[in-house]
Amino acid sequence: MKHLAMIVRDDSLDKIMVPIASAHLQASEGCKVDMLFLSWAVNALKEGGSDDFKIQSAHADKEEWIRDRINSIGMTSDIYEMLKMLKATGNVNFYACSMAASVFEINEKNIIDEAQGGIVGLSWFLNDVASVADHCQYW
Repeated sequence: MKHLAMIVRDDSLDKIMVPIASAHLQASEGCKVDMLFLSWAVNALKEGGSDDFKIQSAHADKEEWIRDRINSIGMTSDIYEMLKMLKATGNVNFYACSMAASVFEINEKNIIDEAQGGIVGLSWFLNDVASVADHCQYW
């Protein structure tokens, strides 16, 4: 695969780690990955926004354990650090959904530097990015 588009909507640590890890695997193999963050997940692109991401409530009692396990396999459970690792591959672009950015008060002043794709409309992402990708994955 040469181009993967991803739409990420969940902000719980365990649910957002899956698309991030998948994007890292693809980007490490040279695949271009475009990630649109919408709904609650858009907070990952806000400065300090992912600091409060927790495990979903059904597994909340296992949060310390899962963070330790993630760290023990050479990854990090810090979402912002993972986004920086993704960006460092040179193959990943992050985009914030404009509607979600408005709801969660994300703007050009408080969006993380790594989100150089900026704040975009969902229709633009679907029509101009996802439609030309080899695959579009919704998380």
